[in-house]
Amino acid sequence: MIGADLALALLVNRTAAAYSARPPTYITYRERTNVSVPSLGRSQEIDRSVEVRNADNYAIMRDLPHGATRIGEAFPIIPYFDPFSSFTFSYYANLKAITITLRRGAPIVFPIPTPDPGADVLVPYISFLDPTYAPDSTPGALHILIAPTPLDTGMYPSDVRVDPATGLPLHIVLSDSRSDMRIGLTYRSVDGYWVVVRGVFSATEHALGFSFNVRAVTRYDEFTFPSSAPDPALMGTPRPIATP
Repeated sequence: MIGADLALALLVNRTAAAYSARPPTYITYRERTNVSVPSLGRSQEIDRSVEVRNADNYAIMRDLPHGATRIGEAFPIIPYFDPFSSFTFSYYANLKAITITLRRGAPIVFPIPTPDPGADVLVPYISFLDPTYAPDSTPGALHILIAPTPLDTGMYPSDVRVDPATGLPLHIVLSDSRSDMRIGLTYRSVDGYWVVVRGVFSATEHALGFSFNVRAVTRYDEFTFPSSAPDPALMGTPRPIATP
């Protein structure tokens, strides 16, 4: 197999190209989220329909079957998300709720040098990531494990499985080099769009002198990708003010 550095760079470039080629204008879907604090025996179920304007992640979320309507950033994350992009992420979690803020950034594209007949070996190098192949990785089904280097001080992709049919991420784990926070994302192609169909968030919180682990599992389904706004509130700019 080719080196893990080169395999990762090519994967990042393929993913960036896929997300940039034909982004949806609007996305509608249903999400079912279970938020739990196992050590305290607490859990909460959230069932919502979501309509989101993809360009700025502005969403209308309706609690099902007949609950409140909220507007703001799609919770917990918008399913059209390039996990290798230059995004920023923050969260706050307590016993009652999780607040997640995601700012999607520009796609990352690594320059891949053309073969040089005068060079015996071409060794690509990513200064802020240290990728290696997992023991079960094969040329037809890549599985890459990634460790951060001292140059990485934030979120990074720590475990990546590649879909053999598309060459895009099938499952990816995003880890935080500063804490035990982990985000696991499972992807599928739906109507030609590469979207998240399952997300798992886990992190340890500290409050009132004790620590507890918060875990949220979200399933996304019933996707549509309309070209016109499914709700008039999603039309135009600027964005309305979000409501809690």
